[in-house]
Amino acid sequence: MLAGIASTAPQTLALVESATPDVLLLDLGLGPKRGMELVQRVKAAPTAPADTNRSLPRVGDILERDGLLEPPPPGKSEGETAEDLTRQPLTLPASRPLRLQNLARGDEGFLLALGYSTQRGYGNNHPFVGEIRFGSVPVSFVPEELGFAIEIADIDVTECDMVNQFAGSHDVPPQFTRGYGLAFGHAERKAIAMALVDRALRAQELSESADSPAQDEEFVLAHSDNVEASGFVQHLKLPHYVDFQSELVTVRALREEVEKRNRRAALDQAAE
Repeated sequence: MLAGIASTAPQTLALVESATPDVLLLDLGLGPKRGMELVQRVKAAPTAPADTNRSLPRVGDILERDGLLEPPPPGKSEGETAEDLTRQPLTLPASRPLRLQNLARGDEGFLLALGYSTQRGYGNNHPFVGEIRFGSVPVSFVPEELGFAIEIADIDVTECDMVNQFAGSHDVPPQFTRGYGLAFGHAERKAIAMALVDRALRAQELSESADSPAQDEEFVLAHSDNVEASGFVQHLKLPHYVDFQSELVTVRALREEVEKRNRRAALDQAAE
């Protein structure tokens, strides 16, 4: 952080252009010499090199060490094939990895509405944002002819680790539970909404009542795909001649039947 002092507008402009400070302190009652000396002194001071080998610890690790936060789910064992939603159809009930894949591909507006509903009481959740991260992750694949992974690109992702209160069950003590969200690019809102919905979908796993829309696995996973939803809604613009004609015939037949019944009732009443 650089600080400078200027007494006039031209001196201030010159100070900013020469030092490009992050923070500029202005005192129009003092001369610019002190400010320039301060800027030069700060710029000349040695800076410690960044340690790129150290990883930033996670906030949840602190609670986890004290037993207040459930541990993350175990990863796949060696030789075990991971489920891939892009290569196999969605089946219900779905595992949590498949649910997360579905939510990551889901429409942000849909997830936002469901996440908002859980905050308003339709989900029995009281969430806290444990951590939000943004960074780049490598993309790799394993060519069959080589047999080892090759990195082909880096993508930006936003990650959210949500913390929710859990009253405990017959075999699990009271503690905080997790909701997880991951979105492509800088998308904090979608990551937060996804984490809220992920936690809501874990209701049965945690022996909680599941009577809200965000806790209904089939409702959530079957309607989160915005491409499918957009196509199915907009296909109504296309002609539906056969469907409409069949329903038109049905409505006319029903109306005719009702009119006959009403006429018969009127004749019976007149005869009495």
